Amino acid sequence: MSKNLEPGMVLPDFELPDDNGDLHRLSELQGDNCLVLMLGRGEHCPRERQQHKEMVKFHEWCPVAFTEVVTILPNDLHDTYKLRISTGAHWTFLADAGLEVQEALDINEYTDLHHASAGVPHTVILSPGLRIEKVYVGYWFWGRPTIYQLWADLQEIHRRIKPDYDPTTPQARAAWERARAATVTA
Repeated sequence: MSKNLEPGMVLPDFELPDDNGDLHRLSELQGDNCLVLMLGRGEHCPRERQQHKEMVKFHEWCPVAFTEVVTILPNDLHDTYKLRISTGAHWTFLADAGLEVQEALDINEYTDLHHASAGVPHTVILSPGLRIEKVYVGYWFWGRPTIYQLWADLQEIHRRIKPDYDPTTPQARAAWERARAATVTA
């Protein structure tokens, strides 16, 4: 069973290189937005490629939906780049060649006798502050979320964390008027 991947927990703020070798912290990539974090099995996996191809459409929605996407692979920079480019993905891919994430979360795929660094794939939905909201375990392909499941999950999270999710409520209108009045008097 994985550890440190329970809803309500805060994910460690890992710092890993992207496929160009530039270091990034997860918190930096997340900013104030929600984050869909894919902890991949590895570049060698056809199921990994298929999931990432499906996520390309999802990623098109993210800039207008206050949502970020990041993939972490248990591969070196070259193989990380190879998966990103072969799937047409345009979000950040991070290389965990030292298996820091895999070890911290205890997600080594011990059943894979051919790929020692393979990880059990997880898709983790994080609200701001790297707070874990939901975890999908994709050991079997059907355990991985569809883009429409992610849509529903993020809809529920945003409804809860964004006070102006429904701007027609009296509370949202009053907050907007207070903020506007403070800006005018400042």
